[in-house]
Amino acid sequence: MIIDTLDNASLYAPLGRRIAAALDYIGNTDFSSMAVGKHPIDGERLFAIVNEYQTIPCREVELEGHRRYIDVQYLVSGAESIGYAPLNGQPLLKEYDGNDDYALYRGEATFVRISAGMFAILYPHDLHMPCIGEPPAAVRKVVVKVMI
Repeated sequence: MIIDTLDNASLYAPLGRRIAAALDYIGNTDFSSMAVGKHPIDGERLFAIVNEYQTIPCREVELEGHRRYIDVQYLVSGAESIGYAPLNGQPLLKEYDGNDDYALYRGEATFVRISAGMFAILYPHDLHMPCIGEPPAAVRKVVVKVMI
C-alpha cells in the first residue's frame, strides 16, 4: 500500500503507465460536482467510481481484496481511516466474486488516516478496510480501478 498526497503523484509514474494515467486523471479532474457512479477512462482497463458516504465504525467492515484491479483511492473531501494488512493466509469470509472483483477476509488491520488531497494505491496483496470513521462523517472519494 502506498499513501501520499496528490502533490507527490508524479513520483509514482514509474509504477506503470496505467497507474500514471490514473494519477494524472485524478490530478486533472474536478470531482466536486461529478455525478456519483462509474466513469470510463479507458474502457474496463481504467475507470473511476465516484462515491459519497458516511464513514462507519471498523466493527462493521471486513478486510477486502481484489485480483483483477489495483485501487487508486483519492479523497476529494472529508477524511477517513483505511485499515491495511498484507494478504498472508487470513481466513476467507466471502469467496472471491469475479463479477465485482473482491473477496472478504477476517483479520487484524493497521489503520492510517487519510484526508482530502491524499490517495492510497492498493495492490491485490494489500487487503484493505476503507470508509472507517467515528463519529460518522461525510466523505467524497474517487476510486480509480486499474486493470492489472
